[in-house]
Amino acid sequence: MIRILIVDDQLLICQGFQTLLELEDDMQVVGLAHNGEAALAAVERDQPDVVLMDVRMPMLDGVAATRLITQRFPQVAVLILTTFDDDEYVFEGLQAGARGYLLKDISSTELIQAVRTVAAGQGLVQPSIARKVFTEFSRLATMDSRAATQSPASTLLTEREAQVLRAMNEGLSNREIATRLVISEGTVKTHVSNILGKLEVRDRTQAILKGRTLGLLH
Repeated sequence: MIRILIVDDQLLICQGFQTLLELEDDMQVVGLAHNGEAALAAVERDQPDVVLMDVRMPMLDGVAATRLITQRFPQVAVLILTTFDDDEYVFEGLQAGARGYLLKDISSTELIQAVRTVAAGQGLVQPSIARKVFTEFSRLATMDSRAATQSPASTLLTEREAQVLRAMNEGLSNREIATRLVISEGTVKTHVSNILGKLEVRDRTQAILKGRTLGLLH
């Protein structure tokens, strides 16, 4: 059972998401919160697996709340909700540790699949605005340029790790990567772990973002 906390300052949106998600046999909404501060208390109290997080809220916004939640409760997957107008909040949210983001105009099927994806430990970057996020990441990731000068980006990963990263960028699961590369799923998991360590990131989404910044993905 996937335990979900919904965080949004609009009650109607919270209730709508709750009704939709609780139609699924493998999902349970364990709480609702209407600002970032309430979300922190709810995470500690209700112990959700996934937090569906709005970004623009009073008292404590979704980005700040995401940063605090991922620091204090690293096992919790935060999935940020946004609109086309606030890509900068999404980028900051990914830096804060969110496992992915969605637009509020997605379909019910896409929302349900996204919750399952992040609950399974995978990252999620919605293609329709991913390019904007990648561009912003490249513009602001100044610390990476210093590291790249000291050590060429192309030498950071082995050839096999680079193949795995490219497959991750295509959205393939570990099992699908294993099939493509004719290796075991356990070996893929090892390569993914090595990639995260070498790129100094915490999840697959951030690995893809950093890989694009360093020119490892084209």
